[in-house]
Amino acid sequence: MTETPSALAVRPAALLLDFGGVVFATRKRPGAIDEVADHVAGVLARAGHHIPAADLVPVLAGGRTALRDWKNSASRRLAPRELTHREIWDDFLAAPLPPAAREVLVGQAGALQQMVTLTLAEHELRPGIRELIDLADSLGMRLGIVSNAHSGRAHRAVMERDGLSEAFGVQVYSDEVGVRKPNPEIIEIAARALGADPANCWYVGDTYDRDVVAGRRAGVAAVVVTRHHHTDRVPFPVSDTPDAIFDTPEGLVDALRAAGPPEPEPAASAGGTRLATPGPTVPPSALLLDHGGVISTSRPDDAVRRRFAESLATRLTRAGYPLTPDRAVAALDDIRAAHKSWKARHEAPPSAGRADQDGRADEAFVPEIDATTFWVELGGPVLAGMLDGDAPADGLRCWLRAEAHSLMVAWARAKSVPAVRPGVHELLRAARAAGVPVAVVSNTVSGRAVREKLADAGLDEYIGAHVYSDELGRRKPDPEMPAAALRALAADPARAIFVGDKPHRDVRAARAAGIGTVVLVRGGSTSDDALDGVMSRPGDPDRPDHVVQEMGDLVSLAFSGTAE
Repeated sequence: MTETPSALAVRPAALLLDFGGVVFATRKRPGAIDEVADHVAGVLARAGHHIPAADLVPVLAGGRTALRDWKNSASRRLAPRELTHREIWDDFLAAPLPPAAREVLVGQAGALQQMVTLTLAEHELRPGIRELIDLADSLGMRLGIVSNAHSGRAHRAVMERDGLSEAFGVQVYSDEVGVRKPNPEIIEIAARALGADPANCWYVGDTYDRDVVAGRRAGVAAVVVTRHHHTDRVPFPVSDTPDAIFDTPEGLVDALRAAGPPEPEPAASAGGTRLATPGPTVPPSALLLDHGGVISTSRPDDAVRRRFAESLATRLTRAGYPLTPDRAVAALDDIRAAHKSWKARHEAPPSAGRADQDGRADEAFVPEIDATTFWVELGGPVLAGMLDGDAPADGLRCWLRAEAHSLMVAWARAKSVPAVRPGVHELLRAARAAGVPVAVVSNTVSGRAVREKLADAGLDEYIGAHVYSDELGRRKPDPEMPAAALRALAADPARAIFVGDKPHRDVRAARAAGIGTVVLVRGGSTSDDALDGVMSRPGDPDRPDHVVQEMGDLVSLAFSGTAE
């Protein structure tokens, strides 16, 4: 290109890059679908569903074909939303499988989707990207990622692998913010998160139907295409055109170097947007275990929390929202208090206002908070009050919305340090020997963090099904939590055992789901005096069938028929 297009004559306030086709070249890995099928077969086998990998290959391949067609169809829409991980597996990848097997996979959809993304494709950094990053840094320009992704966590892992995470002020992935290109909102989120107006940003993609259209709808200053293998595969005619096309990102480096300095953006008005405050039968059919207090106990660690606060402060400051580590620590205390209040307000099931699939009032529904609500609605006002200097409130909200899922898993791991309870390994080995499937059923702000903790402890190989409140959108005492685990394991509720540590949540949820035997374990979140008190009241709805001292006591209770 011999002449610089007029749209590229002025340097942008922020540069927004697509992930695949811009930052990374992606290539399919031959035979990778067989690897995915082997992994899925192993996941199903742990839950007692033995489907050969060879039979899963056409199921998964068909689901990917249907998913590709859905993506092309979504690109035609004005403001498409993104599929959830559960929808991807329930409606596409696992749709032809038996209900119980499908429930197992849906319960692990996020982890499975990460594995699929990293297994099926290779990611190689494109020419010119490191030079572009260095140039942007020298110019004091903020960088953002804006990508349609069915596993943002996989893309974040690739960014971290190649040492790019520190260079980007925000990473916006469609599965984490709930909208996908050509919906302009995803670009607007990234721009605002970096403290910029979309009209003063360049957006760089590799497709016409998604990237060019999204950029035009968002009103960015310039839309640039870097050619990749999807560029000329347009599923339908597109009238929008880019301002410039480069064979590789190297051309973008030259264009950015040649651009003149930007006009300063007007200061936000004082009246701008503000953040809103927001005795089992032997053998049992299944063993359902809570995580916190049951599989593991946890203790607070100020040093671990401090490291998270320092990381949060660094990330916010990098994006243009200066925050000191000390203020971040104080903010986290206030956010925890706000979350505790949120849980108290939503603890009791509503009497009306939500319907089940048949249109009846769903009085058992107890909602769980999601990452976006936690960080944007609860955390946003707190953090806004802690920042050094003035910053646009809508920009901070956009940054938190984009980074909420990443922050949540890190926060879940930083809140406390877990330790596996004595007897857990013994219990899980006994369940495996008896052919009894195991599920983890846990209220948590991050099922992903719980899975990682189980893997760190070497326990994941024993778990056939995972049900976490943040992924299901419901929390105990909502009976849908244990009911989902029972469906996944194809287990008879009356012959199942549920083990928890909280009478008012675990016992009530298990009873409402029809589970035959409910056990509480000492040493968790409920004091011994409280457990003794509830056991002394035979008619109490929170009374379990048994209380045990340690997890090892469950081996004889569950697998030899003896009960104390």
